[in-house]
Amino acid sequence: MLRAATSAGVRRVVMTSAANAASPSSYAAEGVTDETLWTDPDDPTLIPYRRSKTLAERAAWDYMEGYDGPTELTTVLPGAVFGPVHTPDNLGSVGIIARMVSGQMAGAPRIGLEVVDVRDLVDAHILAMTSSVAAGQRFLATGEFLWMTDMARILRDGLGERGRRVRTRRIPDFAVRLTARFKDPSLREITPSLGRRNRHSTEKARTLLGWQPRPAREAVLDCADSLIAHGAVQPRHP
Repeated sequence: MLRAATSAGVRRVVMTSAANAASPSSYAAEGVTDETLWTDPDDPTLIPYRRSKTLAERAAWDYMEGYDGPTELTTVLPGAVFGPVHTPDNLGSVGIIARMVSGQMAGAPRIGLEVVDVRDLVDAHILAMTSSVAAGQRFLATGEFLWMTDMARILRDGLGERGRRVRTRRIPDFAVRLTARFKDPSLREITPSLGRRNRHSTEKARTLLGWQPRPAREAVLDCADSLIAHGAVQPRHP
């Protein structure tokens, strides 16, 4: 993509990376990190998703280091993207909310997410594309930190009758690990995130770009409303 862009003389390329590419290898590490940190792709405990995101962004910056021309690169590193959906065909991360609202989750694991609304993420990309100070920069575009139990309570309270199937109890860590090991291997990649404490700073995007994300509650509820409107939520019968 960068070869094609530079060959065509594109003025600036804005690449969507992920906050996972600017995180300590262990999510249990305390503290707040920023864009100066790079995830260690050689850490053997790193799940494939985090490694792939880190290597992809690294490859982009490595390419630009050897490039001598007018094209500029900026990367945007979002957190967990929620907000309204336009189609139910590929839900991605918002499938979490769909499963909560439809009653498919017995509770919420002890996982924290930095929720960013897709509309605010679009704004971040536009600012990264048009701002003169954005060239050659990484920008974290994470949002408010919510535990999944917080999300469940927001859905339960904010949706009224439509949220009656959302379960707000927390699933113990050991139960998640046992399920991942013996029953549902798809859960294995989330077990390192149990009890996550690391946060990301968006001070750079706020200061240099003037970026202002909306409250996580709004992103979660608007996401649920759109999923219901698109028929993506299939409530389970009692």
